[in-house]
Parts: sequence; structure tokens; C-alpha cells
Amino acid sequence: MAPTENVDELFDVRNAYFTGNYQTCINEAQKLKVSEPALVLEKDVLMYRSYLALRKYRVVLDDIKPSSPELLHPLRQLAQFLSTPSERDNIVADLDTKMSGSFDPSNYVLVLVAATIYLHVNQPESALKVLHASDHLECYALKIQALLSMSRADLAKKELKNMTDKDEDATITQLALAWTNLALGGEKIQEAYYIYQDMIDKQGSTAVLLNGQAVSFIAQGKYPEAEAALSEALEKDPNNPETLVNLIVLSHLTGKQPEVSNRYLSQLKDMDANHPYVVNLNQKEMDFDRMCKQYAVSA
Repeated sequence: MAPTENVDELFDVRNAYFTGNYQTCINEAQKLKVSEPALVLEKDVLMYRSYLALRKYRVVLDDIKPSSPELLHPLRQLAQFLSTPSERDNIVADLDTKMSGSFDPSNYVLVLVAATIYLHVNQPESALKVLHASDHLECYALKIQALLSMSRADLAKKELKNMTDKDEDATITQLALAWTNLALGGEKIQEAYYIYQDMIDKQGSTAVLLNGQAVSFIAQGKYPEAEAALSEALEKDPNNPETLVNLIVLSHLTGKQPEVSNRYLSQLKDMDANHPYVVNLNQKEMDFDRMCKQYAVSA
């Protein structure tokens, strides 16, 4: 038996991406030599997704051309969606047409990108519909995110069973377990904390893992610990919008002065004026103003 048989050549690259070590993922992917063309493609997928996570959209737009492998094309569309808010409606409309017709479900990147865009525009039902076409491990994970966004932790548990049956030890499976545990609450919250802590011990702290840990602290009312985790996350990645969202929430929970949360909100708007949190907040403010006018006493 060959000594390299069953060795996952992309183990470090994949784990770096899933745990939020995006620059490490890029660095490792660029220097790693793999044995098969399919692995080269998967390595490139992880590398370009890391560029997207770091908001380096121009790299993806410049690198992925019509002549590039088909598996990479959806990542260019995701870069266009993320970098050009004015075109998002058109991109979603084109996606609706593409995903309602016949598409290749074996192109897991297409399925993941379509679902990611649908979740970004608050269409979890559409995301679930396209994800149903693939049994790729990440598609199960994204199904869980979609279901949790709909407050359906019961259904998320069923998808988690599919993931654990497929690969219980995979990093993405363990992360999905942590997300589900946080949604289930109770004693499961502490279990989620241990998952994040174990990954931090093994992979190093990242904004992604620290945010997960901070949410587990917030759910347990451990606000000082949450603040420490979020402060570290902000140092690791000042441009992570989820850190700012969690800091806004924590500021309200701890009764800080309004200007503190307003400062974080201003940073978030500067970073991404179309972030779902900002969009939802703007909608609620408009709804509130409309109701105030509706019930205002006439002079």
C-alpha cells in the first residue's frame, strides 16, 4: 500500500479556510503541490474563496476568465455580487433563471454560490431549494445555516445527522454542530463553546472562531468574556463585519452609552452599507417612522 493513500492533501488548506485563517489558506494554496488535477481545482476554489472573505474582489475578477475551468466561474459571479451592490438585483434575477432551469448539481461551487447569494438577500427558502440538489458536505452546512436563519433548529438537527454520517470529524461538521448547539440553547451552549475553544487551541484564534466563542459567552450572560473575545477578534481582523454586529449587540446588553454602539454601527456602514444587519435595521427604522406618522395626533 502506498504511504500517501487516503491522505488528504488539502487538509491544512481546507481547515485554514473553514476556521477563518484566510491569508494562511492563500499562502498554503499558492505553494502546495498536489498530485491530481481535481485537487488543483479544489485548492484554487479554496484560495479564491479566501480572497473573497478578505474582500479582495478584484483578484477574483481579474484571475477568473471565460477560459477558466467551469468550477471557478461561480466565484467570479459572487465577486461581482459582493463588489457591486447596484447590480445585485440583476445578479439575483439571472441566478433565478439559471437555477430554475437545468444546471449541473455536481458543480458544488455553483450550488454554494447560489445559496450564499440567496442567504445574503434574505431568501433562505430559495437557498434550501438549490442546496437540495447536492450532497456535498458544505452544502449540508449551508442548509443548516439557512434553517437556523429561519429559526428551524429542529430541521437543522436532521441535516447535522447527515453531515455526521458523512464525515463526523470534518472541521465544517464540527462548526455546524457548534452553530446548531447555539441555536438549541441550554446546556448545548457550553458544548458549542468547547468546540470553538478546541479549534482555537489547534488552529489558532481567528475572528471567525472568536466570534463564535463570543456568541456562546453572550448566550450564557458572560459579557466580560464576550467583550474580551470580540476585542481580540477586532485586533485579528478589523474588517470583519460580524465582529462589529456582535459588538453592537453586546453594547446594548451591557447598557453602554448609545454613542458606543453608534460608533460600531458607523464602522459597519462604512465597511458594508448593504450588510444584512444594516439593511434590516434601516427597514425597521422606516417601519417605525411610518407607524409614528400613522398614529400621530393631528394638531
